[in-house]
Amino acid sequence: MRDWLLYLVIAGALAFAVSSWWGVRRLKAKHTRSAAWEETHHPGLERQKVAVVLNPIKARAAEARALVEGACLAAGWEAPLFYETTAEDPGFSQARAAVASGADVVLVGGGDGTVRVVADVLAHSDIAMGLLPLGTGNLLARNIHLDIGNLHSCVETALFGHQRFIDTARMKVANGITGQSSEHAFLVIAGIGMDAEVVSDTSDGLKKAVGWLAYTEAGVRHLPGRRKRVSISLDDEPEQSRKIRSVLFANCGLIPGGIDFIPQAMIDDGMLDVVVMSPRSAIGWLAMYWKIVLKHKRNLPVMTYYRSGKVVITCAEPMPTQVDGDPSGEATKVTVQIAPRSLLVRVREDEAV
Repeated sequence: MRDWLLYLVIAGALAFAVSSWWGVRRLKAKHTRSAAWEETHHPGLERQKVAVVLNPIKARAAEARALVEGACLAAGWEAPLFYETTAEDPGFSQARAAVASGADVVLVGGGDGTVRVVADVLAHSDIAMGLLPLGTGNLLARNIHLDIGNLHSCVETALFGHQRFIDTARMKVANGITGQSSEHAFLVIAGIGMDAEVVSDTSDGLKKAVGWLAYTEAGVRHLPGRRKRVSISLDDEPEQSRKIRSVLFANCGLIPGGIDFIPQAMIDDGMLDVVVMSPRSAIGWLAMYWKIVLKHKRNLPVMTYYRSGKVVITCAEPMPTQVDGDPSGEATKVTVQIAPRSLLVRVREDEAV
């Protein structure tokens, strides 16, 4: 009897594997993503005034500075202006100073936090942002398909590449228990719940040692846990009551490891892709894992998708939040809203639809 049960399990696993392989093969064309729908265009400037907001503690900051200076010199442009971030100011005043200098393009040398801050200042302007990815996740750089391992290539794109408008988003975080509130811009993925717990509990030392894989260690530790009841309102429609482990708000969906977490999320479609995750057991987590990795089209009760321009979530007890991999405080209410085509970003010329 036990042998028959074992054979049944093996047969089921094989059938699942075959169906997964066929599903991935059949959906391959659908899941070939483009960072945005808009065609790229060249800035059309023979000479550019360049400003750089640089996080000086990043390992390759000095190399990035030298590459930018050398490229501007070779192009016959005036020397770039550098504004270094500090522990007290992650880039707000530096980005404003770059704008005030009359820069045509502001390069960001740092991690996702620095990129978010500078994007917040440049949004709704015609000043382009170029990316010099020096962080652990480099989320936006991945989603516009920069070669994050090739800093020289990223400098060339930031200075001489094409450009396009992308969406940005904002999350208002309010804690009804403490009375504290804040507002944060983000470009890739924000969230409330377990994902924010993982972000807050990931070791900085481990991130320096193994990069984005450090999040996996914290994620495994946070898999056990209880679901919490929240109310969700999409585009000011009536609230839905759900028990969740995490809710994600995606502007685009490519994350470290080459995983396209939300293949349908496009960076300039004027919409948020909202993912409500509510697994109650290891089986639920495993089902979600296979859906993400193998890109199954079938729906899962523990992982539901919505599209909305605005999302409001309320909960009785404070829950942690995160924006683009940075903790953003505990909240009993979050309001997330998209700002369509609000940021001009430099991309590779071959980054076409």
